Amino acid sequence: MSRRENPIDRRFRELVAKGEHALIGYIVAGYPDEHTSIEVARAMIDGGVDILEIGIPFSDPIADGPTIQRASYKALSKGITPRKALEIARSIRGSYDVPLVAMTYFNIVYRQGVDRFIPLAKDNGIDGLIVPDLTYEEADDVIRIAHIHDMDLIFLVAPNTSDERLNRVASVSKGFLYLVSVYGTTGERDIFYEYTLDAIRRTKGLIMGRVPLAVGFGISKKEHARVMINAGADAIVVGSAFINIIEKSNGSRDIMLKGIRELAHELKQATRGLV
Repeated sequence: MSRRENPIDRRFRELVAKGEHALIGYIVAGYPDEHTSIEVARAMIDGGVDILEIGIPFSDPIADGPTIQRASYKALSKGITPRKALEIARSIRGSYDVPLVAMTYFNIVYRQGVDRFIPLAKDNGIDGLIVPDLTYEEADDVIRIAHIHDMDLIFLVAPNTSDERLNRVASVSKGFLYLVSVYGTTGERDIFYEYTLDAIRRTKGLIMGRVPLAVGFGISKKEHARVMINAGADAIVVGSAFINIIEKSNGSRDIMLKGIRELAHELKQATRGLV
């Protein structure tokens, strides 16, 4: 039985029809506070973000660099729980039809119970789920429950993932396949190495259009976006660059939201090939 078209699938199909690539923006739910994180999401979407990734704060975010770690810790200190994070997603969904992807760690999913967490996320407007520390070998139950609830379970691969493993992961990843562009954790970078572009080209060739390819970790500028897209990425994921704008705004809401909208607009223009 063929699966129903998820909002993420539909968004990629719409972008392909327009000759565009996807801009995926990342926020930490509840950072810098609950209300402002919703404003940040809206500014990103108004600026051009096609898919919004919402990080559910966790005390030990092993895949995240210092910028996102600080944001997560601050959100946790303000009492943001997984349920509150999903309520934030619901608030965003009430204003926009942009696909929403939750990013969290398996400890949170396990503690809630997979059979409770996934339908709860779906009820709050989440279309896809990224769990960086969940390997596909251990994901049978999560895949099964995600399928029942029409939730796209999105897996990550690294530049050094073998061809055999990459093919297996691509066969179970729905919505898109997330290629980590560099070794290590998230965070802004000034340069990318040739191995990143080689990994994009190799992965793109192996998956042969079975699932869109998104590339993230370290992308912060329009130049980065164009390099990744030219190498074969269907989407770019940007997180730390947006969070850095919040950190550097010194509490000025207007400066922060203006900077976020402008960065989103610039990056979106790059995914259209206009800059």
